[in-house]
Amino acid sequence: MLKIAHSPIYAHPLPQGHRFPMEKYELLPEQLLYEGTVNTSNFFEPGILDEKWIINTHDYNYFTKLKDLSLTKSEIRKTGFPLSSELVNREIHIMDGSVQAALFALDFGIAMNIAGGTHHSFVDRGEGFCLLNDIAISANYLLENELAKKVLVVDLDVHQGNGTAQIFENNEKVFTFSMHGASNYPMHKEKSDLDIGLPDKIDDATYLKILVDNLYPLLDTVQPDYIIYQCGVDVLESDKLGRLALTIQGCKERDRMVLELAKLNKIPIMCCMGGGYSPKISDIIEAHANTYRLAQEVFF
Repeated sequence: MLKIAHSPIYAHPLPQGHRFPMEKYELLPEQLLYEGTVNTSNFFEPGILDEKWIINTHDYNYFTKLKDLSLTKSEIRKTGFPLSSELVNREIHIMDGSVQAALFALDFGIAMNIAGGTHHSFVDRGEGFCLLNDIAISANYLLENELAKKVLVVDLDVHQGNGTAQIFENNEKVFTFSMHGASNYPMHKEKSDLDIGLPDKIDDATYLKILVDNLYPLLDTVQPDYIIYQCGVDVLESDKLGRLALTIQGCKERDRMVLELAKLNKIPIMCCMGGGYSPKISDIIEAHANTYRLAQEVFF
């Protein structure tokens, strides 16, 4: 059964006019239920992740400042969010959602988090709408509990997974692969184990060939026994924060490649959603929904 982390707390409201599309966290599950891709039994509600798993990845002093709401104005500004206790609580729930989804994937082959993909969070700071890094926390949880020996992070958000790269820069048990817009945020890129910087306006065919040529060989060279997939849909041509030119169908084929590769090689995969900032919310929902439709098609 496909298990999906979702909680009403994911859609914690932000001030009117804020550019982060929080409504997608409610609209996406509604769409999946309406069309019959999933039913209510597919969803589980995350709780509060034990703090020991957060500070297993993040700096203790940074996490304390988050909880105490004592970040400086500069630190808050870099996150892109107005800091509040509700926001921190939401983030901790998202971390638990990804950890629990990572565990479900061990049983079912795949599991997903409606939120997550917070790859801009570093060990000791937040950036770019990311306070804590669910990809890193989940990978470390699996490794610490000897549930995986080698994790491959496949990050196909339009923005480089700079926080994830920094967290695992000296960790041979996690291989970070980021394929992103070369001239997009963040302007200073960290060093992933494999970075593929893409030119602006790249089309479906070119993008997909580059992905095949780089992702497929990693299974032989890295030999992962677990995959964490950051499947942001800000690669779309319509995305106002992206600079690529993928169609919704091209984005779907991207997801198909990753999911079929995991299924074929019997590697558990946890998917977290990442970014999506197209002006039409329907484009964001359709692109994200395709990932869930494919999960059902490929795995079940």
